[in-house]
Order: sequence, then C-alpha cells, then structure tokens
Amino acid sequence: MSSGKTYEEYLAENGTLTYTFSGVSMNPMLKQGRDLFTVKAKTAERCRKYDVVLYRRPPSHYVLHRVVKVREHDYVILGDNCIAKEYGITDDDILGVLTEFVRAGKRISAENRLYRFYARVWYAFYPLRMLIKKGKRRMKRGNDAAEKT
Repeated sequence: MSSGKTYEEYLAENGTLTYTFSGVSMNPMLKQGRDLFTVKAKTAERCRKYDVVLYRRPPSHYVLHRVVKVREHDYVILGDNCIAKEYGITDDDILGVLTEFVRAGKRISAENRLYRFYARVWYAFYPLRMLIKKGKRRMKRGNDAAEKT
C-alpha cells in the first residue's frame, strides 16, 4: 500500500487488502516479516466470534485482532498474544475481516475447519496464558528490583 492511501480508501476501491503483518500481538498465528494476511472489506453483516478483524483505533492506529465476544452493539476484541481485551469496538470501527493468511507459501482460509478449531482452543486457554504472562512480569520486576539492590 505504498500509494499513500488509507486502508479505508484501499478497501473501498479494491474490496480486499493483502498486507504483511507488523508487531507481535497476533503471535503465534501471524509473525512479523513472515506472514501475509488478506482482509475483505466489512459488509453490513455482523462479525462472528473468532473472526480476525482489521479495525481503526483512534486517532489513526490500525489493529488486526480477534473478536472474542459479540455483543448487541459492539465487540470485545483481543490479540492472540495479548492479555488486555478491548471493549466497545463497533461495526463502524471495523474496516475488514480476515479471509486468509499465507505462511511459508501456503494459503490458509479463515473458513478452514482446522484454523477455526485453533481459534477456539487458543482462546479457551486465554485465562491460563494471562496468568503465565502476569507471573512472568512479576518475576521480571522482582529480578529487576533485586539487581538494583
């Protein structure tokens, strides 16, 4: 997308966007510098639980994270490698929905049964992953404090 267009403009003109992933929030599913993802412009249809969506976080940050809860007027969103859920993401915030990603030259559809299973299992382990990450942070803080004394 070197044309200087926003994601919104590009999706409005082309209907889909294929891009490389940046960051660690969707590890282990997507890795920076390795994987590509394709999103289709969001339609009027509501997103489903476990969909991965590209959304705009004001003022101008774009985020690719997973829907973990569909509520009446909004969604709860979480990156696969994150512990903090985002609340209040609306349909107006969502630009597109992941349709596939490419890893090692292999295309994996978001409708693939194995992929959908992965999404459910990965989220089911969220409470355990959260405890492990928080424990690691506490241990690091404890080690850092011990080194300072």
